[in-house]
Amino acid sequence: MNRNHILLVDDDPDICTILKDNLEIDGYRVTSVFTGKDALKTFHADSPALVILDLSLPDTDGLQVCRFIRNCSQVPIIILTARDRISDKVVGLECGADDYLVKPFDYLELAARIRACLRRAGLASTHSTIIRSGDVTIDPGKRHIVKSGREIDLTRREFDLLMLLVQNPDRALTRKEIRNAVWPEGRIYDDSRVIDVHIQHLRHKLEEDSTKPELIVTVAGVGYMYCPPCPDA
Repeated sequence: MNRNHILLVDDDPDICTILKDNLEIDGYRVTSVFTGKDALKTFHADSPALVILDLSLPDTDGLQVCRFIRNCSQVPIIILTARDRISDKVVGLECGADDYLVKPFDYLELAARIRACLRRAGLASTHSTIIRSGDVTIDPGKRHIVKSGREIDLTRREFDLLMLLVQNPDRALTRKEIRNAVWPEGRIYDDSRVIDVHIQHLRHKLEEDSTKPELIVTVAGVGYMYCPPCPDA
């Protein structure tokens, strides 16, 4: 995989030209295709680091392309489309997209979202050493969790949140730090309970007693902290 290679899928040649020029100025290598068929063919041949995907393609719905890519890869996918209904955004994200941006858009915002997605995707490659914490084993490269010999099924967002906590042991992380690291695209608000809900899900999956957490503890007035078990625990 070329970490600077972006696959751009859009049937509008003007948008492709403008985006390709700007992205190349920013140091990316860009391959532009105009159909879903060519998108999948190029994806499998070139293994890009990120995909920018329109939903309105001449031969298929972009959601189908998104599903196909997500079924075989964790590569970041940013949907870039004129479809601005909330229902479209929800379906796009549930199909596996990492971000969703509506046309017309500001290139600086898209560039920031690309960098955020690539940072998150780099988490697995830059932290590939197996992590062992008590009876929990984490393989960041494979995004694989085992607890007491049993595989734990985490969503992508739950895994990212767990990795953030594990990589900052015994340090209280504020909600703002968690939000910026795990939701860099700004999809949640300061007063949202999304972080709390994800923490609750992790506790149910990892703690012996989720009502009395020992691994992921609440720091009142601050946020959350990961407390590794003692080596002989």
